[in-house]
Amino acid sequence: MRFRIFRQMRVFLIVWFGQLISLIGSGLTSFALGVWVYQRTESVTQFSLILLSAMLPSILISPVAGALVDRWNRRWCMILSDSGAAITTVAIALLLATESLEIWHLYLAVGISSVCKAFQLPAYTASTSLLVPKEHLARASGMVQSGQACAQLISPLLAGVLMGVVQLQGVILIDFVTFLFAVTTLLLVRFPNAKNAKGSEDEKSSLWREAIEGWTYIAVRPGLLMLLILFALDNFVAGLVEVLLTPLVLSFASVSTLGTIQSLGGAGMLLGSLAMTIWGGGPRRLIRGIFTFDILAHLCILVLGLRASFALFALANFLFFFSIPFINGYCDAILLRKVPPNIQGRVFATLNMICFSCIPLAYIVAGTLAERIFEPLMAADGLLAGSVGKIIGVGPGRGISLLFITMEIFAILVIVAAYRYPRLRFVEDELPDAI
Repeated sequence: MRFRIFRQMRVFLIVWFGQLISLIGSGLTSFALGVWVYQRTESVTQFSLILLSAMLPSILISPVAGALVDRWNRRWCMILSDSGAAITTVAIALLLATESLEIWHLYLAVGISSVCKAFQLPAYTASTSLLVPKEHLARASGMVQSGQACAQLISPLLAGVLMGVVQLQGVILIDFVTFLFAVTTLLLVRFPNAKNAKGSEDEKSSLWREAIEGWTYIAVRPGLLMLLILFALDNFVAGLVEVLLTPLVLSFASVSTLGTIQSLGGAGMLLGSLAMTIWGGGPRRLIRGIFTFDILAHLCILVLGLRASFALFALANFLFFFSIPFINGYCDAILLRKVPPNIQGRVFATLNMICFSCIPLAYIVAGTLAERIFEPLMAADGLLAGSVGKIIGVGPGRGISLLFITMEIFAILVIVAAYRYPRLRFVEDELPDAI
């Protein structure tokens, strides 16, 4: 049985392994460059601009990238994207070797890599339905999630060791080798053609028309549109948590405790990814799996606001990240089954653009909400100190706790209301399989 599954997914497994190695290499460079920038500038603003440069270009170009992915051969799209990222890595290495590397060089290089990612990610995701039988799509999605989890867990730890041994130049060289490995695995395989009779693609249509077709396809299908709205909400909440978890934990614990909690989160994501890969198909209705784990994830964040406790934070963070692979994997599996392969690049690019754009929005509002509204309310002499403060406490960090609780009550109510919407609850029955 296992051998038959391996044979059916052989090409996907080769591609997946190459991308896994490349993800770990990219994570090494990302961590090392972040450390380098902060050590040289001691500026949180400069570090934040690097993060923005890594995200914004990908968001802006995603619709056009998705259209081009559907026009082009997806294997070659991944090869060119990986090659482009490798070239920027070599450029950074050369500038570093000649002692000419400046901060603005990093902004430019990271921005170019972000553009490459805008092509690589939808091409990789959309290729899954071409390489994997539909009964194994959830398993394949779990494997993709496990690759990302491995990179998140391994890269920072490995980069910290390598920085002391081979320094930044050595880390960048290792990253370049991982890019070459990923490209080599892609050159060794062939992908089926994405064209099919079910597609609505007009060969003579303009690139702009194709770019917005991903949004049009989702917008006219209420079930998929509601699923997109829920994912946008999830990404906004995740962005707030990413920014505010650190000051919340440091309000009652040490930096080493924060590191332990974050490491447990990475372990939870890896374990969830492996569980989904082994489990394979998941529940008969994948939409139920999405709602179950989505509710669990939001309850975990709500719990973070109830009490300042290491044990509680460690368990909640572990379960939160454990849920993410199931939510993302089941959603990808539904889309891969229901969206015609010849427009999947556009649909996944649209999904990425809208959902990822919610993360920098959360970055922008997180500080204002915490520092100017919720923290003053929960100060020792704050407006809510005598009421809510008696339940969750007062002082530093308690305002962030109240923000988490308030945000999650709203989010859970939205999720429950969305589940009662028939177009979303029965989306797997109402939309025919495209593969």
